[in-house]
Amino acid sequence: MKKTLSFSLALLLCACILIPFTACSDPYKDIEYVDTPYAGTTLYVYNWGENIANGEDGSMNLERVFEKKYKINVEYTTYPSNEEMYAKLSSGTVHYDLIIPSDYMIARLIEEDRIQKLDFSQIPNYQNIQEQYRNNQYYDCNGANGAAEYSVPYTVGMFGIIYNTKTVDGADVKDQSWSLMWNEKYKGKLINFNNSRDAFAVAMFYNHIDVNTTDKAEWEKAYNSLLEQKPLLKGYYMDEIYNQMEGNNADAAIYYAGDCLSMIGNNEDLAFYYPVEGTNTFVDAMCIPKDAQNVGAAHLFINFLLEEEYAVENSLYTCYASPNQKVIDSARYKEELGEDSYKILYDLPAQYKNEDGTINTKICQSYENLNSDTKKLLSELWSKLK
Repeated sequence: MKKTLSFSLALLLCACILIPFTACSDPYKDIEYVDTPYAGTTLYVYNWGENIANGEDGSMNLERVFEKKYKINVEYTTYPSNEEMYAKLSSGTVHYDLIIPSDYMIARLIEEDRIQKLDFSQIPNYQNIQEQYRNNQYYDCNGANGAAEYSVPYTVGMFGIIYNTKTVDGADVKDQSWSLMWNEKYKGKLINFNNSRDAFAVAMFYNHIDVNTTDKAEWEKAYNSLLEQKPLLKGYYMDEIYNQMEGNNADAAIYYAGDCLSMIGNNEDLAFYYPVEGTNTFVDAMCIPKDAQNVGAAHLFINFLLEEEYAVENSLYTCYASPNQKVIDSARYKEELGEDSYKILYDLPAQYKNEDGTINTKICQSYENLNSDTKKLLSELWSKLK
């Protein structure tokens, strides 16, 4: 997927190899500078890995473009899971100006007063976000008429199973079930998430348990399923999954759909499906921590990422579904993403929908911020499992 994107930019970069370096050393040298009060400052960004167009595979380097356009230095750090991001913020040893956590973690950060309300007057491109993602999102809906106050949606999506069509028997994926991840035929060649909430959710969907349950017995049932699965696993991975699946080192894995599309783009033997039992539907959103030092530049970066050109570039690189209407309406986006990928991201399986076409929230479940006792139980069970 990613290797086919931004073809014109890829040609430009290739041309740099064939002509003197000084003539084409900076593909962004002609970007027009825009004066702001934040020129000369540094913006500290903390985001998921592989979650912004960074110049790889012919994409545009959005950090570089932002730096050239506003003369603001971007210090960019990544994390593999919401839980690791939360631990780093809680340590008090580092401070960031912009973070991009998932919905349930945003709810927790709001509850603990760790992020601040946004000044939407500084984010005019917020109007590009689809209304369904601007209002009545359970994790951030205390503004007027259910409006968000603390977050701006960045990507949306679900997770499912990616598998190697050369090594996985077609009969074992015919029913499109989570059961593949408990199939002893693929012992030592299966991969689960290396984060507690997602890993337990997989077992919960497999056992038809509500992912937001507070019932200890149901969490223990999910734990027992993960315990049964553990001997079959190659390991628990996050970003390492790319090398494992693209390099044919594993038969099947559980991961986010957008990342799976990227892997399929780099290995034509891979395929993906959403399990029939259900999956998590999530929103990752941009937030400003309470202790941010460069709040103005953080608002500017949010607005920059919502601009049509850069939002399209970002969505093509990350391969995640976009909450930005300008992206959805972009002819370039639809063409370069491709019909099959577009269908996976935006056309849900029939069982995931109600008769009126709305999402079946019993099948597509969003994580909620668990109460303290349940969070403690999850942490204990995860530690015991690992």
